[in-house]
Amino acid sequence: MADDTFSPIQRFMAGFGDADEQGGRKVLITGATGFLGMALVEKLLRTCPGIGTIYLLVRAKKGKEPKTRADELSKNLVFERLHEECPGIFESKVRAVYGDVGVDNLGLSDTDKEILCREVSIVFHSAATLDFESGLKPTVDVNLLGTRRVIEVCKSMPKLKVLVHVSSAFVNCIRKSAEEKLYPVGQTAEKLIGLSQSMPVEAFEKLAPTLMGDHPNTYTLTKALAEYEVDAASSLFPCVIVRPSMITGAWKDPKPGWISSMNGPAGFLTGAAKGILRRLPLDHNLVTDYIPVDAVVSEMIVAAWHTATTKPKSTAIYHCTTSTQNPFRWASIEARVGYYLHLYPLKSAVWYPYLKFLPSLLLFQISSIFVHFLPAIFLDALTKLFGGRPILIKLHSRVNASLGRLKFFIFNEWFFDNSNTIRLVNELSPVDRKLFGEMNIGKLIWETYFDNFVYGVRRYNNKEGPETLKAGRRHDRRLFIIHVLFLIGIHVLVWWLASKLAGTNMMAIAWVVPCFYLLFSFL
Repeated sequence: MADDTFSPIQRFMAGFGDADEQGGRKVLITGATGFLGMALVEKLLRTCPGIGTIYLLVRAKKGKEPKTRADELSKNLVFERLHEECPGIFESKVRAVYGDVGVDNLGLSDTDKEILCREVSIVFHSAATLDFESGLKPTVDVNLLGTRRVIEVCKSMPKLKVLVHVSSAFVNCIRKSAEEKLYPVGQTAEKLIGLSQSMPVEAFEKLAPTLMGDHPNTYTLTKALAEYEVDAASSLFPCVIVRPSMITGAWKDPKPGWISSMNGPAGFLTGAAKGILRRLPLDHNLVTDYIPVDAVVSEMIVAAWHTATTKPKSTAIYHCTTSTQNPFRWASIEARVGYYLHLYPLKSAVWYPYLKFLPSLLLFQISSIFVHFLPAIFLDALTKLFGGRPILIKLHSRVNASLGRLKFFIFNEWFFDNSNTIRLVNELSPVDRKLFGEMNIGKLIWETYFDNFVYGVRRYNNKEGPETLKAGRRHDRRLFIIHVLFLIGIHVLVWWLASKLAGTNMMAIAWVVPCFYLLFSFL
């Protein structure tokens, strides 16, 4: 393919003008089997046909070799479009190598390390432990030391053009607003790493609350410190930090609504669609910073190109966020949530879907007794009676526990300035603006986005394809009838109890019944 048929970013990825990059630039991706990593691999292969080998750092898991895991990865529906448009490209350009950011030297064999150091010119580091409930020791090992280990390997790559580090906008969650720059952390990597390696694990974890300072969890602290590791390396080779907010399903690429994660709204919409989750603590008037996964992927690729070609003197930082450019509030679509749930109902739903937002965690916990735990006791007992495995009590207990730990994020809002990102979009050529247009988040229409998102949760997370939609809607109608009959039964029971409590005093009944209904409705 001729040079002039490529856009500037495609030419860069193909290595045009660089005699050392015959066959395209070679890329190393950490975290490639995760939600963001899979989308990155797909986008690179489909939009940058001249790219060279993409090496995936993959851990052995459940006894499976890296190649086996890569083969399984290729079957994910994120690559459905790629296989249709570019058959065979995954098999010809993707190679998995055994490695682990949580291990010294990334756990690479001498042979694999020699190959990577000789060939790789672009590194995307997205591997991290995202568990907000994880202890400080494992989070330091993966998020902080893992980044340091990646940088050490990068130092041995003579052809390295850029290191792209995926951080998080929430590294600065202790501030109500943040710009695209480094802020003081109040802790040092050396102290944290030194203590984690010298102290017994239990003693170190007991010290964690003191070491974390104002940070709400170990994730935000270690990711914030990892940024300083990247910044220190910027004097050796070009580095760029991309800070996404809460990553959600695809806006456009590879297909609207694609998702492979149960975090954030995907998780609670799945619970609501199954009829299990019926209340959610959420202030619908607060700005919630969601960012589609394809917007993050496009920004990572564009940031890699721009940083490698402009070679900034300091670490470039980009917020991949929506709060200041296209803010989202659940109030804008709250009235449509029920519509979404019944437009794309699950045939695996156990009860008629209905989701109501509550403005405080206390109200949620009270209502959860009536609409979550009491039904769960009944359904678990029924499941056990028929030889199944009861899970609902355990599920709701976990949800309640996790929501308590996430309270800081649920009832706060942040405003992340993304001026650098906007400028970056404006520097794209017309062709690249089409290829990576998801970066222009100002054009996203949230109502349409969530319509596709709910469909995506159904198809990709719950594995219910379009061929099951009719059956899902029939099942939804049956559940509605059962739900109505159940409510009639509740109403009859309420009137019976009220009559028993009030005797024949109709005036008392007239007060008791409405009060009960008002309380029940509020819960």
